[in-house]
Amino acid sequence: MKTEKIEKLLEVMRTLRGENGCPWDKEQTMQSLRPYIIEEAFETVEALDEFDKEKPETLAELKKELGDLLLQVVFVSQIASEEGLFDFEDVAEAITAKLITRHPHVFGDAKVADSAEVLKNWNLIKKNKESRKHLLDGIPKSMPSVLVSQRYTARAASVGFDWENADGTMRKIEEEKAELSEAIAEGDRDHIEEEFGDLMFAVVNYGRKLGLDSEKALKRCAEKFKARFDEMENIDPTFVEGGKPLEELEDLWRQAKKNLNKKL
Repeated sequence: MKTEKIEKLLEVMRTLRGENGCPWDKEQTMQSLRPYIIEEAFETVEALDEFDKEKPETLAELKKELGDLLLQVVFVSQIASEEGLFDFEDVAEAITAKLITRHPHVFGDAKVADSAEVLKNWNLIKKNKESRKHLLDGIPKSMPSVLVSQRYTARAASVGFDWENADGTMRKIEEEKAELSEAIAEGDRDHIEEEFGDLMFAVVNYGRKLGLDSEKALKRCAEKFKARFDEMENIDPTFVEGGKPLEELEDLWRQAKKNLNKKL
């Protein structure tokens, strides 16, 4: 039975935290688990990015990382239970109730035309149900800035505050580029940083309009840069010692790109 497997997991967690349990597990607090929760969330995302149904090893990795992430939920729930706050069943009950409340078009009489209207209703229900003052409240500020920017613009777009098409966002990028150039000419570092941020925000918003995940796109670009830079070092390990002219480094870069393209 599936419920027996869940109960076994909860039992193991109770044992680890019990009198004869693991010293490390017994020492943990909700706060001490914070870095592990963040790490496991990122590792799960990485496993999702690398998942390929044709590669069984990626399926096993995704299953493992999902389990590691679930462990953190069970761990925090167990600590809360020991303190008389809530337990895992309360967590499951809360998310079940939330899913039902947020989907009145499935569990109620509401009608929706498409997924965009579902998202709009979700955000409005969330704002009203959780007594949030503003629509953009509740998005974790501790997330990477690219993700925060994506979530802000997507939520604003859900209620109609958006460009009609991607061309509008591209014009905004050009506007922000001009303002950044003006700030650089002024030489005010604080103003430069502000305008640079505006430009980055506009680029992320453009990615959203194109249906892209800007965080994933930037990560892909960064990994590509690393692969090429690593290949430069494979070709000529001495260049990292410094002293080579830029022209030679650019030649190395082009050779690295060529080598990597041959391997694809």
